[in-house]
Amino acid sequence: MRKIYCLLTIMIFIACENQEKETNSNDILYSNNEYTLYKDKVVQGENLARVISDSTIQSNYKSPASENFSRKINFKFSINQKDNESAPGEDHVIIITDEHESPVITFGERYVDSTEVPQSGLPTNYEYTFKADLSPVFNSFKEKGYYETYEGTRIAEDDFKGVYIAGNAEPLSWDFVNLEDKGLKLNKSGEEHIYTVTVNLNPYDETESSNKKWELSEDISQKPGYKSNQPIVDAIYNLSLEEAILNIEPDSTLRTGAKWGGVWTRDVSYSIFLAFAYHEPKVAKISLMRKVKRGRIIQDTGSGGAWPVSSDRTTWALAAWELYKVTGDQEWLKESYEIIKNTLEDDRKTLFNTNTGLYKGESSFLDWREQTYPKWMDNRDIFYSENLGTNVVHYQAHIILSKMAKALGEEHEKYSEIAKRIKKGIDNYLWMDDKGYHAQYLYGRPYLNQSPRFEALGSALSVIFDVASKEQQKTLISRSPVTPFGVTCIYPQIPGIPPYHNNGIWPFVQSYWNLAAAKAGNEKVLNHGLASLYRACGLFLTNYENFVAGTGDYKGTEINSHRMLWSMAGNIAMVHRVFMGMSFEPEGIYFNPVVPKSYKGEKTLTNFKYRDAVLNISVKGYGNQIEQIFIDGKESDINFVSADITGKHSIEIILKNNSFDQDGINLQPNLFSLPTPRVKLVNNELQWKSMDGAKEYLIYKNGALQDRSVKNSIPLNKNDGDIYKVSAVDSMGYHSFTSEPFYNIPEDNISYIELENHVKPSDKDYTNYTGEGFIEISKSKNKDVEFKLNIKEESWYLIDFRYSNGTGPWNTDNNCAIRSFYLNDTYKGVVVLPQRGTDEWSDWGYSNVFQTYLSPGVYSGKVIFEEWNTNMDGEINKAMLDHVRIINLTEKQ
Repeated sequence: MRKIYCLLTIMIFIACENQEKETNSNDILYSNNEYTLYKDKVVQGENLARVISDSTIQSNYKSPASENFSRKINFKFSINQKDNESAPGEDHVIIITDEHESPVITFGERYVDSTEVPQSGLPTNYEYTFKADLSPVFNSFKEKGYYETYEGTRIAEDDFKGVYIAGNAEPLSWDFVNLEDKGLKLNKSGEEHIYTVTVNLNPYDETESSNKKWELSEDISQKPGYKSNQPIVDAIYNLSLEEAILNIEPDSTLRTGAKWGGVWTRDVSYSIFLAFAYHEPKVAKISLMRKVKRGRIIQDTGSGGAWPVSSDRTTWALAAWELYKVTGDQEWLKESYEIIKNTLEDDRKTLFNTNTGLYKGESSFLDWREQTYPKWMDNRDIFYSENLGTNVVHYQAHIILSKMAKALGEEHEKYSEIAKRIKKGIDNYLWMDDKGYHAQYLYGRPYLNQSPRFEALGSALSVIFDVASKEQQKTLISRSPVTPFGVTCIYPQIPGIPPYHNNGIWPFVQSYWNLAAAKAGNEKVLNHGLASLYRACGLFLTNYENFVAGTGDYKGTEINSHRMLWSMAGNIAMVHRVFMGMSFEPEGIYFNPVVPKSYKGEKTLTNFKYRDAVLNISVKGYGNQIEQIFIDGKESDINFVSADITGKHSIEIILKNNSFDQDGINLQPNLFSLPTPRVKLVNNELQWKSMDGAKEYLIYKNGALQDRSVKNSIPLNKNDGDIYKVSAVDSMGYHSFTSEPFYNIPEDNISYIELENHVKPSDKDYTNYTGEGFIEISKSKNKDVEFKLNIKEESWYLIDFRYSNGTGPWNTDNNCAIRSFYLNDTYKGVVVLPQRGTDEWSDWGYSNVFQTYLSPGVYSGKVIFEEWNTNMDGEINKAMLDHVRIINLTEKQ
């Protein structure tokens, strides 16, 4: 009897254990090797976030950033907060054992510590002093009046503001332009030319290890309420509603993030499209109008002084149209139509490339040069690049303008025709059949070629706005690489660049990716993407701006903020746009819920205010197909509610419980491409350093792939009149960036026109110019500059302008100088003269280049300030012009 009893006990125990396992299995929404998302918790190693109720989440998350902090420190010194001490990859290296100061390191002379790296990590809050000998800089100032950097840039003594340290170990940073704000400026030590700075390496706050709790503290009762069978979704939705309330400023605008005050065009526009058009329509409108000046959309401050280097201000149109579709406000339609029309007209004169059908300018939102571009590219190169995300936005802006014009009885076909040209250009120049997704951008100087990196936001937008065909959409979503913690901004990552856009995951980008996955009907990708959002917000108890792709940690990116507007908008959008399937059009709301099987059950959205109606919506089951829909209890044969509906109404949607997981997911480890090659001509060979991991090298001639090589050199006839670039390919087929272009052009093919011989020279005491001087251009001085070009040989020519612009730093502000260039009264496009450094007027560089075919003769060249050359500042549009450079591309025998 005892044996039978024991046997029964064991059987009951096994049955209970199996039942518990089955219950736990049913509770899992998503799982991979890094973490598991349950209906009511997130588990990532020892980190646990648990939902106590829909108004409380508790988390013990501890950032791993301070654990095993490496004793190997890579760093550089920097003059004037620029990366100018040494070439990319040639950092100083020290290994810290138990000392607290470095040896004295001479500026420009690489120091590499050969000490073996200890296995133990560096202790937290470790005080350390870095020492630099600036004798080479100051001696050069004394002898020449300038210091010449490794790349040939001359830093005038009068432009010297200080020396800084940048590096890979917190609080060091590779964010060069903000080194002073981070306390990383070196100071005189008392010894001649020796400068030092003391920092606390591996900074750590003990309070971060304590358990944390989010408890709802704001009244969200007037907002739409959401309930489901997944408590973690309900709680994160409420958390996001609360943070949205906290981000409304006293002036009724949307704050960008807890750390970022003010309204940013792209941030608020992407957020309004995701959620705030229907969630806060009045506040959304006020916020959008804050980003209008002269009847045109304001470009956010950015690379080289913003527009036209950065050119994604047309994201505003996405938000404006969404707001109209939600509200039906006719006055808003008229007002926003004029603003968008004015903006697009200026953009077309400034940005459009008639050869490709694409618009120039930086990748939308990826507005930090070295985070997504090779280091050799400067702001004129970025202006000349043609980017996927930015072009999809320009495409959709023209579609929107066409729809607005049609609704207002205005001419509209011309805008839809421009949109078609952009769409064709994206398909012709950026779609990659072999990969099944788009390239991030075309780039080069002056010839453009693809950068075949994947770019998540642009790819998602191409699906959402139907730039990609239906077939391409399914391929793109299933074949694009995603990593365990989510979809990275770009893939593969760039080596040697710290996490932010590079090696980073942004929840708002993930949200757009999820919308695209839902539209394409890919359950696997959508399930993975939803988990990425809920893991991060659940563990961190807030909507951070970004997190490190490799670790999933919010610490370790170059800049971050909690309570980020577009991140919370993304979480709100998952409820409204995915689970509820709401899509707004001028005529009403369409419902197409998309619910992965693991999120099955009943979902309710109550008190949803839409125009003159209040809607209570429920969705039952799972899948992406509707079985039945009931409106106020009566079955309907359409999944639509008209815009003229009034009063309270109920909508019940029953899904078919269909699986839509037939398409795959390309889940990949987080990989890095090979470094960018650097080429030089040695005798009659173009050479570069061999790279570990390189399968082959690609050689580009005038932008086109000319050859492949397993060697690190190719024979080259000197002075053949062509321009060469080289990239490295790894064993998986991923490409590095191409090298900086090598101009294989004889000096005899290059001529210069000194502008001070044609216009009265400036009396400013700047240095490092060529010839006898330079001229000043501004809105009041030399608005029209004319010169003569004497062309003696029929050929293709490159024409650009040597200039300086000291009105602001190279990476931000809004004072990019712009002029229109004419040859014999034929408009050739804009001359873009980006900022090069605050008050650094003796720092000279070249503008964007114009390529044109010329016959022998004398040509009249004109640089004119036109109305469409007004920059984002509106008043300061100033630069110094040194000379015009003309390059003949004819080969010399």
